[in-house]
Amino acid sequence: MKKLNKILSLTAASALALSLTACSGGTQGSAETPAGNSGTPAASGDGTTYKVAVIKQMDHASLDEIANAITARLDEIAAENGVTIEYDVTSGQGDQSVLRQLADQAIADGVDAIIPIATTAAQVAAVSAEETQTPVVFAAISDPAAAELTGIDYVTGTSDALDTGLIMDMIFTQNPDASKIGLLYSLSEANSVTPIADAKAYLDEKGVSYVEATANTNDEVIAAASSLIADGVDAIFTPTDNIIMAAELAIYEDLIEAGIPHYTGADSFVRNGAYATCGVNYTDLGAQTADLAYDAMTNGMDAMEDFYQVAGGIITVNTETADGLGLDYSVFASMGTLVPVTTTED
Repeated sequence: MKKLNKILSLTAASALALSLTACSGGTQGSAETPAGNSGTPAASGDGTTYKVAVIKQMDHASLDEIANAITARLDEIAAENGVTIEYDVTSGQGDQSVLRQLADQAIADGVDAIIPIATTAAQVAAVSAEETQTPVVFAAISDPAAAELTGIDYVTGTSDALDTGLIMDMIFTQNPDASKIGLLYSLSEANSVTPIADAKAYLDEKGVSYVEATANTNDEVIAAASSLIADGVDAIFTPTDNIIMAAELAIYEDLIEAGIPHYTGADSFVRNGAYATCGVNYTDLGAQTADLAYDAMTNGMDAMEDFYQVAGGIITVNTETADGLGLDYSVFASMGTLVPVTTTED
């Protein structure tokens, strides 16, 4: 049994890198020395080659950003340590059977580590690696314990657990008179279970009503958002829910037109048109996940924690959405590090 989780401090190499680049499934890369990073002198090393499989649960902005950060950091690690790190980046397209095929193939290929991104991908990879005990270093699991990814000797990773209370505070800091809150999430996302329960408890204690709308496909998300608009909610909250994130571009304009701010669990939602979030920086999280994977491959898993909570406190606001809603986001300035962004249709 591993030790309890602990907070990972942000590394200087990954501090506040906020660019978003799409990463298609099936990409390949090889970080080698001395040519792994152009212009960066390679550290002396033994020339060892490591193979890594990066498996995204699906394609969307958050998971793409994490995958890009992981591979960029693997390139840096290779140059720093005089080794070669070969990696494949694939996507399960939200299909559990595809995820299993990808994870099984990675094991058959003899990879030194699997880095699954998001909960279902991590659960599947843990099953595939059970016999070989290949290190599984997951990324962006909001509740590893609820996902049954703790207490496994060959599994560790990074958590983006949400401070739901703080996001609820943001809603009422922006609009103290809010009387009805929409909760938009997917029943198939383990990431959403705890934050939605926390949001309900918060609102119950405050005596504020809420309306739930759930969805499992893009069309259902559009319909669910429309139902919340019809119900006249004052704001909508969505956790780090991959299903809703994948459909954000399809709903944000309708929410702006209806005058409803969408508060979410990740900055990628906000770059796709949602109003605001307070959470982790996914570029930082990806870089830290790559560091953990290299540590697992080189030093083994014995001294590693069940998981590592990535520090948050970054408030991201879409300024275009704020203008469309007529909201002054400066009210959040005292609640965390305020980062303004605009809509990027990725």
